[in-house]
Amino acid sequence: MKKIYFLFLFGVVLINFSCSNNNSSEYITIDAYPNVVANFTGKIDLNNLSNYANQTIPAYITKDNTNGNSITDKGATLGRVLFYDKKLSSNNTISCSSCHIQANAFGDITVASDGINGTTTRHSMRLVNTRFANENKFFWDERVASLELQTTQPIQNHIEMGFSGTNGDENFSILISKLQNIGYYNELFKYVYGSEEITESKIQLALAQFVRSIQSFDSKYDSGRALAVNDNQNFTNFSAQENQGKNLFITPPVFDATGSRTAGGVGCAICHAAPEFDIDPNTKNNGIIGVLNGTGIDITNTRAPSLRDLVKLNGEPNGPMMHTGNLITLQNVIGHYGTINLAPGNTNLDPRLKPNGFGQQLNLNATEVNALIAFLKTLSGTNIYVDQKWSTPFK
Repeated sequence: MKKIYFLFLFGVVLINFSCSNNNSSEYITIDAYPNVVANFTGKIDLNNLSNYANQTIPAYITKDNTNGNSITDKGATLGRVLFYDKKLSSNNTISCSSCHIQANAFGDITVASDGINGTTTRHSMRLVNTRFANENKFFWDERVASLELQTTQPIQNHIEMGFSGTNGDENFSILISKLQNIGYYNELFKYVYGSEEITESKIQLALAQFVRSIQSFDSKYDSGRALAVNDNQNFTNFSAQENQGKNLFITPPVFDATGSRTAGGVGCAICHAAPEFDIDPNTKNNGIIGVLNGTGIDITNTRAPSLRDLVKLNGEPNGPMMHTGNLITLQNVIGHYGTINLAPGNTNLDPRLKPNGFGQQLNLNATEVNALIAFLKTLSGTNIYVDQKWSTPFK
């Protein structure tokens, strides 16, 4: 690798003539990136980037939907700035982080999030452990084929961030022109990509790297799983109640001819398999068919976030659950799956929820419900809520 040194009165600049989209940064001893320094001092240090690319991932985690856009410290740093920058909305009031809040495992505590032209038509999905899934499609209805494509859709949504090119909105090219007139973006895109040129593809790559970097593997579950051969063993750090809940979660139920559970567990893992607890890509609708801000039914919602960090360590939910946000507590969620109603018009209900043609009846008793809740709480970590590398870089 060729390096050329220039001596100045105020220090030495090392210019590294290599592909700039990697995990090593050029050492800068003078103000080579004045706008980055002016805007992000104390938050971003280009000589000492946060570790996004080489975070510890447990050996038992095997799913990964990176698909060629590997996380780099540089790219995720740019993604972090883009994620938190309200200038990506047409009126400078909304950012990605407005709906995906670190304190809530990158979800929202409100049912419908605020956009620049109203509220969202679905509840904002938590982003924790987005990377660790077999599912490559995104949004509740799986309408885009990758996280990269997903990242700029809210920006181009009339309600959310307003660069839709419809309903009187300016289009995405105007946003690119806007960003090209912001000094820290000139510097950051050159730092990451070797050129000040800003494109939608570059924005997508950086945002996706940042989102995929958001991971949570410091839960009580992870401490137990690290010591176990597999999930079928009782975890030595779990209480008897937590182990009971885990066993209920992973063990399939036995149904009679009318769809009523007579033995076994409740089989949550059939769709939310441990240890990632992501959603099975082949799932269909889960019986929630309501809509926000309107009437009728919506049976297209077939995706879900990871079950990790559904709640904080104190048990407080990280926001309401399901695309309608109509289930507030873990008990509400368990109750929904405990009695599945075959609603008229729902032609897309997952067949696993209607054994023998009947809506499943899990017949859970209070002890089982409490055990399931206790287990689900073990899936929550701590670092995701406080790690600075995922926090706003703006003062």
